[in-house]
Formats: sequence, C-alpha cells, structure tokens
Amino acid sequence: MKYALYLGCTVQAEQYAYEASVRQVLPRLGVELVEMEGASCCGFPAFSSISSLGWHYLSARNLAIAGSLGLDVLPLCNGCHLSFTETQHALEKDPHLRQFVDQKLAQEGLNYSEGVRPIHMIELLHDIIGADRIEEAVERPLEGLKLASHPGCHAIRPSEMQRPDDPEDPTKLDDLARALGATTMDYPEKTDCCGSLLSTASGRTTLSIAGEKLKAVRDHGFDGLFTTCPYCFKMFDGRQRAIGATIGDRSLEVPVFYYTQLLGLAMGVEPEKLGLELNMSPVDGIVKRITGGSN
Repeated sequence: MKYALYLGCTVQAEQYAYEASVRQVLPRLGVELVEMEGASCCGFPAFSSISSLGWHYLSARNLAIAGSLGLDVLPLCNGCHLSFTETQHALEKDPHLRQFVDQKLAQEGLNYSEGVRPIHMIELLHDIIGADRIEEAVERPLEGLKLASHPGCHAIRPSEMQRPDDPEDPTKLDDLARALGATTMDYPEKTDCCGSLLSTASGRTTLSIAGEKLKAVRDHGFDGLFTTCPYCFKMFDGRQRAIGATIGDRSLEVPVFYYTQLLGLAMGVEPEKLGLELNMSPVDGIVKRITGGSN
C-alpha cells in the first residue's frame, strides 16, 4: 500500500498531532507514505466560495502532482477529500472547465490524470487495511472505554457524491473503535455538524452547535469523542473552553482524540510520538488508563 500523502492547509498550519499520529501508525500497518513536492491548498473552503475556476484548478493541480507520482492520493482532511471528489466530478461533466484546467496545468508541465483516486482516511483504515488487521496490531486494548465516533459532515455528505460512509447510518468509525477493544454505540447526534464552517459568519452560533454535540456525548455517558477530521477536531478540542462559556456549561470537559492517536496508543506507541501533548481537551486521564500510567 503506497499513497501520496496530502497534508492540506489545516494540518500543516495547526493540527500537527494528526500528521504525527498518521506518520506513526500507518507505516506500522504496511502503508508507505510518499511526499507530494509542490502541493498547494486544495481550494476549499476559501476559493470554492469565491471562484469555482480557481477552486477546481487548485484541486486538479494536486491530483496532477499525485498522478505524476503514479499514486492515489491520501488527504488527511474531510474537506480536502470532498474537494478532490467534487473537482473530479466537475471535470468529467464540464468539457470547458476541463480545457481551462488542462491549459493552466500545462503551464507548469503538469497533466491531470483521471485515474488518480482520492482515498479517505476512513476508507483506508476500514475498507483497505481492514478492522481485522488493525485488531491484530493492538497491544494495549482500549477495554473499558466507551467512545463516541464523529464522522463529520464531509465524510458522509453530500450523499450524491461518493463518500466513505453511509450518510444516514455511518458505522465504519464504530467498527474501527471496536477493533481497538473500545465500546461504542449509536447516538442521535452522531451525524450532527461541528459548526466550524459557520465560524466566519457567526462565531457564537458555531460554538453553540458544537456545544450541543459535546453535551450530548457527555450526557450519553461516553468517556470521550474521536474523529478523523481536522476541522471537527480543532472545533471540539481546541475551542472547548469557549464552547462551555457560550452555552453556560463551564464543567464541559470531554476528551477529544484523532482516531489515529487512539490507534497508536492501542498499538503501543508512546503518547509523545502521537502529539497527545498538543490536545487541548482533557485527554490525560484516558491516556493513563490506556498506558497503565507509564507515560
């Protein structure tokens, strides 16, 4: 298994823990990650709301770079994966857009390849690597932990696009949590939005939306929440204190993880190699439960 690793903007700018955990766990599962020299922003969300031409060109450009490596591309962000998928769909349906993109790419000596497939992290872990192989790699089972999965909107919507999980009943992250020995279950708010993309329009609304989700996770008795989306993670983890103040619940303390961090802990990787010191939510207690207090 060999993929072009696309970090995107959010991971490189602030979500370093996600990259660190991905680079630790995937090679241990037989995945080779190849750097994309010259990669740029995918165009989402800034360009997608300003210039569809600019947006699709940027996404196509990154797909072309992966194509030049002869590899499918692994974006770490739900939004980037959707951006690539929507661009492929648009280029297939609109010959004028395809001509424009081809002309621009030719100026850099790049060529858009239709054969490059964007692989979502959930798809890679669940469909390609598989829960059975992950379970075999577990050294420290997450027994006794009840964890809430959060797929994030762009992992399941829009449903007419090829998304990695079912828009009405996403179950793949739950399967992956069980492979680590954790307990999980469906809950009514599972597919609710984190609200992050509303932040430029209404910051208070964004915090309220995220707060309702975190309150639900706590009230359903979960020990914590996990996701694979950096937008969702930075909302639930990085802004949890502001969320609690906004909704009038200053006791809101929900540990938030990337799935790859939990996977790394279960595989026996040291917490500091997984970027866990960068998590802003109260994860220390769960980390100690998993590691036996040795880290």
